[in-house]
Amino acid sequence: MAELEDRWLSVGDICTYLGVSNDTVYRWIEKHDMPAHRVGRLWKFKKEQVDAWIEAGGAAESNEKGSGK
Repeated sequence: MAELEDRWLSVGDICTYLGVSNDTVYRWIEKHDMPAHRVGRLWKFKKEQVDAWIEAGGAAESNEKGSGK
């Protein structure tokens, strides 16, 4: 099971893992420096890098913008 934890995740995988849409992930890559790596035309992710980015508040800005009253 450890080898699955260390594999590169696709956009679809990371969306499922985080519970967000493809559009959200692409926006985070473009505007919030989400840790992602280009492999040809595809984006790939390391789960531990994404977890660290979220824990550091990387996704917080987009959540705040969307939660206005």
